[in-house]
Amino acid sequence: MRSIQIYDTRRAELAELKPRDPGKVSIYACGPTVYGRIHVGNARPFVVYSLLKRFLVHEGYEVTFVANITDVNDKIYDAASAADPPQPSALLASEMAAAYIADTDGLGLGRPDSEPLATETIGPIIDLIGVLIERDAAYAVEGDVYFRVRSDEAYGELSHRSLDALDQGDGGEGAELKQDRLDFALWKAQKPGEDTAWEAPWGRGRPGWHIECSAMAEETLGVGFDIHGGGNDLVFPHHENEAAQTRMARRQELAQIWMHNGMLQLSGEKMAKSVGNIEPLVTVLERWGRDALILFFVSGHYRQPLIFSEQSLQQAQTSARRIRAAADLLSDGQSPPEFATHREQFFSALADDFNTPRALAALHGWLAGAAGQPGAGNDDLVQMLTVLGLETLLRPDANAAEPDAAALELLAAREAARAAKDWEGADWLRDQLAALGWEVRDGDDGAKLVAR
Repeated sequence: MRSIQIYDTRRAELAELKPRDPGKVSIYACGPTVYGRIHVGNARPFVVYSLLKRFLVHEGYEVTFVANITDVNDKIYDAASAADPPQPSALLASEMAAAYIADTDGLGLGRPDSEPLATETIGPIIDLIGVLIERDAAYAVEGDVYFRVRSDEAYGELSHRSLDALDQGDGGEGAELKQDRLDFALWKAQKPGEDTAWEAPWGRGRPGWHIECSAMAEETLGVGFDIHGGGNDLVFPHHENEAAQTRMARRQELAQIWMHNGMLQLSGEKMAKSVGNIEPLVTVLERWGRDALILFFVSGHYRQPLIFSEQSLQQAQTSARRIRAAADLLSDGQSPPEFATHREQFFSALADDFNTPRALAALHGWLAGAAGQPGAGNDDLVQMLTVLGLETLLRPDANAAEPDAAALELLAAREAARAAKDWEGADWLRDQLAALGWEVRDGDDGAKLVAR
């Protein structure tokens, strides 16, 4: 196995991946808080860590990839009560969790190995809080429980911030109950209007956001797992607090490497619901197709911000078309030996902090060489495209099932809805096709149906 380097936020440098368990790699990535449909920016970490898993599997590792779903949170309470008519928060969370799964299924990358829900991890969360109280790293007051930040001498090492400069970003919530303004909530007592709560030794309520992930990660992967991922907007306070909680409860680090992806930007600002500049993932997939979107994501280094624009998606569509056309000229089987350099450059780039832009350059170099070799085999290309989640750009399977008249009628109706910019109607028709066993794939040559 080749040496794989990943940038570790805590150490602020490249770190060699040295799995806790030889031959096995464990990855935990923070998933969404489900109070609305996810936007295309939320899809970036899903793509980054799904493709990282593919690369590691190619390198010979057995990989367990966990991505949680936060289904109890202040934002969910607020969105449920603001709905017209208001609805139970648990119902909203369940509906939006299902929508998240359906939307990310549209990326065609498969599912994480485990997708734990916060509401299904309440017992381990309560147990973990209890250990922190026993160790005097947390305290209960009037039904709330707070983590004692100054009890952790390593606090701030992940985000590289000094205690004096910290602000938990909670808007002063619970300030009158905290022993120190730096402390943050592990458990919140039930408030009027909050319709989802659980019994705990310190009172009825629900967990804070940070303790949820510490418990879900530990339940699925244990402590000291290999890679903890997420967007770089989570470094502080979320990941800093996760690390501190586990360190004080278990006397060891939660993860060996903290890996963070950059944000998607629109008009120079981070894409976010709070800013109001979001593009729903389902809409982007309907308009541009999954091949173009994934090519767009891998065109930039995962740690850097990525500008989402009409031009960038058009360029990705053009690139997808060129790769597909080049792949159509190849035969099945072994690639010429002289192409081995490009293949090695491709995988070496991914081993060097998962550098997908450099890997793409190597892939295009491979294709340029193949253009002058009639009858060249495609086995190298199959491996490279599969690792990048772009195996759909290869020739379709000649034995694939053909859609019947009913499916073709639904596809035509969907195309008409898209032409009329009726995205909701097009989405509904896509779901009807999915129920019949067909996945819609969009490309420059139109939409086609592929058996799921």
